[in-house]
Amino acid sequence: MSERFLVVPVAHAGESAFGDAPDGDSVFDAGAGEERRGSVPILRYSREPNKYGDGNPRESRPFINNTDDDKGTLYDGKNMALFEEEMDSNPMVSSLLSKLANYTNLMQGVREHEEADEDEGAKKQTVKSPQMGTFIGVYLPCLQNILGVILFLRMTWIVGTAGILESFIIVSMCCSCTMLTAISMSAIATNGVVPAGGSYYMISRSLGPEFGGAVGLCFYLGTTFAGAMYILGTIEILLTYMVPSAAIFKAEEKAQEADALLNNMRVYGTCCLTLMSLVVFVGVKYVNKLALVFLACVVLSILAIYAGVIKTIFEPPVFPVCLLGNRTLQNHGFDKCMKTEIIDNVTVTTKLWSLFCKGPELNASCNEYFSLNNVTEIQGIPGLTSGVISENMWGSYGPAGMLVEKAVPSVPASDASQDKHLPYVLNDITAFFTLLVGIYFPSVTGIMAGSNRSGDLRDAQRSIPIGTILAIATTTIIYLSCVVLFGACIEGVLLRDKFGDSVKGNLVIGTLSWPSPWVIVIGSFFSCCGAGLQSLTGAPRLLQAIARDGIVPFLEVFGHGKANGEPTWALLLTAVICESGILIASLDAVAPILSMFFLMCYLFVNLACALQTLLRTPNWRPRFKYYHWALSFLGMSLCLALMFISSWYYALVAMLIAGCIYKYIEYRGAEKEWGDGIRGLSLNAARYALIRLEEAPPHTKNWRPQLLVLLNLDSELSVKHPRLLSFTTQLKAGKGLTIVGSVLEGTFLSRDADAKRAEQSIKSAMAAEKTKGFCHVVVSSNLRDGFSHLIQSAGLGGMKHNSVLMAWPANWRQSNDPQSWRNFIETVQETTAAHQALLVAKNVDSFPHQERLGEGTIDVWWIVHDGGLLMLLPFLLQQHKVWRKCKMRIFTVAQLDDNSIQMKKDLQMFLYHLRLNAEVEVVEMHDSDISAFTYEKTLVMEQRSQMLKQMQLSRTEREREIQSITDESRSSIRRKNQSGAHGSAVNNQNARLDDDKQDEAQLIYDRNTASHAALNDKTDATPERVHMTWTKDKFCTERNRNREPSANMAVRDLFSMKPNQSNVRCMHTAIKLNEVVVNKSQGAHLVLLNMPGPPKNRGGDENYMEFLEVLMEGLNRVLLVRGGGREVITIYS
Repeated sequence: MSERFLVVPVAHAGESAFGDAPDGDSVFDAGAGEERRGSVPILRYSREPNKYGDGNPRESRPFINNTDDDKGTLYDGKNMALFEEEMDSNPMVSSLLSKLANYTNLMQGVREHEEADEDEGAKKQTVKSPQMGTFIGVYLPCLQNILGVILFLRMTWIVGTAGILESFIIVSMCCSCTMLTAISMSAIATNGVVPAGGSYYMISRSLGPEFGGAVGLCFYLGTTFAGAMYILGTIEILLTYMVPSAAIFKAEEKAQEADALLNNMRVYGTCCLTLMSLVVFVGVKYVNKLALVFLACVVLSILAIYAGVIKTIFEPPVFPVCLLGNRTLQNHGFDKCMKTEIIDNVTVTTKLWSLFCKGPELNASCNEYFSLNNVTEIQGIPGLTSGVISENMWGSYGPAGMLVEKAVPSVPASDASQDKHLPYVLNDITAFFTLLVGIYFPSVTGIMAGSNRSGDLRDAQRSIPIGTILAIATTTIIYLSCVVLFGACIEGVLLRDKFGDSVKGNLVIGTLSWPSPWVIVIGSFFSCCGAGLQSLTGAPRLLQAIARDGIVPFLEVFGHGKANGEPTWALLLTAVICESGILIASLDAVAPILSMFFLMCYLFVNLACALQTLLRTPNWRPRFKYYHWALSFLGMSLCLALMFISSWYYALVAMLIAGCIYKYIEYRGAEKEWGDGIRGLSLNAARYALIRLEEAPPHTKNWRPQLLVLLNLDSELSVKHPRLLSFTTQLKAGKGLTIVGSVLEGTFLSRDADAKRAEQSIKSAMAAEKTKGFCHVVVSSNLRDGFSHLIQSAGLGGMKHNSVLMAWPANWRQSNDPQSWRNFIETVQETTAAHQALLVAKNVDSFPHQERLGEGTIDVWWIVHDGGLLMLLPFLLQQHKVWRKCKMRIFTVAQLDDNSIQMKKDLQMFLYHLRLNAEVEVVEMHDSDISAFTYEKTLVMEQRSQMLKQMQLSRTEREREIQSITDESRSSIRRKNQSGAHGSAVNNQNARLDDDKQDEAQLIYDRNTASHAALNDKTDATPERVHMTWTKDKFCTERNRNREPSANMAVRDLFSMKPNQSNVRCMHTAIKLNEVVVNKSQGAHLVLLNMPGPPKNRGGDENYMEFLEVLMEGLNRVLLVRGGGREVITIYS
């Protein structure tokens, strides 16, 4: 008895701690609930037995059964107090081991269906531990699934047509393929627990949802068509060997027999499919209970074959075959193999005579070949010691309608046109080696039966490899021995007689069996019935498993079913697909189809094992050690070879179907992370490529903008400018690298949840704008450092960005915090220092989204050459459907001493060598005097900048001071540049202010300095007024009191300052260039401009922003472009 301490709440206000808690409701340990509010916990001693792990919280793990009852459990005990806070994510070892000991992976579907039928869901069933061993759980199911219809109906025909040697090769190739696949499958199946789902689960979890879904659906189609093949086999046995008189369609002539047989197969096959589907729908448990009966039929049939072979040594069975010359005759319409017979010393004709002659008379006109050749009778089963094996060693292929002939002398007839109407045994289809491979391969499928039953096994990781490999070895020995024994015991013409017409319609393999052919007929009939039922049972569950995984959206409806989990809708779809196979009506035509799907499934099982082995995934630790990647590759190659050997066009169709499913899942399917090998392969390939990229920078011919997109987020962590992502998509078209980054202010410990939410928000915006790339959110103490870190460290190895895309800070003038535009300028400076290109989009919210633009232009203003990026960007944009109709125009600026005509010719030749189609225009900009407007604009800019530097006022005071200075500055400029009338207007304004000295002052604050020019012409304009409760005296007193005594210049002295000549020249350039650009490109869809470099000294930061603002004034969509310092476009190939 182990000791335990239970936490007991101490009652308040006289309540009893134990008396008021019946059954210990108020006494709780782990998982019992929360303490009563206000109670003080104490420790209560208990000697209750402590099963290890009892009371500890269960964790949601992919390999542990988790229940909702465990939520909210608490940790009790003091020995592990250090780890108490992590118990939610890290369970104690004892708890983990307890759950692993109770783990079960019982196969879903049939078991739940049976329990629901027995209990009707009234109460929860106690799950029994799986008890099946290797023999019952794996070996016998595999044996039952592998041995089947092809062995009984087509094996003798394959041996007779291909010969013993080539049949041996066919069997060896197919069995080697399945053996290699079984080795790979054993490695995968023993690498951890395989839940219900079998091969689909293994492939999907090893190769990812795309490959898993594609191959899973191919395996489903293969299983469904296998059901059709088994049903067709059942009907063929029924109508050909058991009850031939039951045929609905009867042939009046021999040429119509094939069509009549196909129609009978369609009618009876449809009826059989309907009946089997109803059986599966009503009660799956009956199918499983009958499985042992069906298996017994298979085993007894095979034993009867071997017994018959042994009996032929001593006493071969009597099954005579009648030959006319060297041609085999159908033994249906006659009983004696002779032309005439003597009865009472009178020669009379036989029934055989009447089949070839126009009458029973001896002098009747007969078929020429019948007249020239004699009738002979040979034994169809000469026996093991007869030496017939030498005759059957080589193949006898031929076209459809070819006569089945024995290698003996005969007299040929001159006219063979009527042979197809006579009772000869003919080839019903054209036979060749590759066709026989496709027909035979379904007889070796079924190796997944053991892995599909992994939930019922006592030790799946031991039973699956042993049972599967032993079953394949057993069936391989059976098939190879049958090839030799059939060739050694049965006459060649009988082997090539597919339907046994020469032995009175007996099943050829049945003629060899002992004690009676009916043993094989009945056994094969029930075997085909059982296999068909198993296919109709397994295929819907496989489809249901795929649908419930959610990787193929349009299949989700098939994940639902009856209340007990029975896949009703999946069964319906399976029946419809199976019916399409039955309408083909030929077992020989259906077999190659399902061969393709099974071979593709086996191919990917081998690929999964090889990939996992070569990648050395840490989780790849199979208990089955007898595997090697070379064996898996050999198996994969063999599967691929068999696909194209069997039928190259079926192989291409199967691959096309799988490829379409793969791309559909990739495009529309749910994203799943299953730790698959393809992801590991991608990581290894990415690592290799990154190392190669690191060796040297990309050549100019390979240069494309690898973008780092800097986004701003609002207070709700939503993207402020989603059109920036749209523009990225249009510029990149899914090519190259795109990193979308953003910065949150704070510390990562406090804002990690916000960072995740921001990342999800950006990913959602990227998905909405169809932007393919990576997302990176950084938490930093300030925005400047965060963006700096992104510019420096985003990307990996050779996959780093070479260009930065960001939005123009439109409201930088109105911002109360100058840090906003300083961050922008420092970003420009850092991209320049990092030798990265910079793209700045103005009015980005007006950029097109997904709507296609009409005919228009993309105007490039090529002022200076900084690598050719200005030329490349319009070309990349024109590749996207949004900008495809836009034409490219290139403008360049000619100075006074430039030859503009020669410049235009040279530029046109340059564009011709660049293979770019664009209109060229050279704009002449002559030197002109600097206007008074330029001086005024520069002066206002410098006054504002100087004032903000010298004054350390609060935010509210700064606004008032700026407005006062702006008003007086405007008055001073007007006095200098305008007439006396303007001066009187200023006096009137001052007089008005003096008159209102005792009233509230109306202080004017114009937030947009760009309106100053308009104010010069509109003296009566009334800008926006901000009503303050400050009088002018109060305002002046407060302003003078807070002014720093150490200021180098009084604020009032700013009125008399003169503008810096360098700033005047820059402003002049910006204004003149803006006039030219607006004149030429105001109607363009997009204008690309060279971005001037940032100032080298920190003092001109704000002036730089003003210059850029003036440069872009009056333009709607503008993209400022600054090169990274290298050539990005070349004229060479």
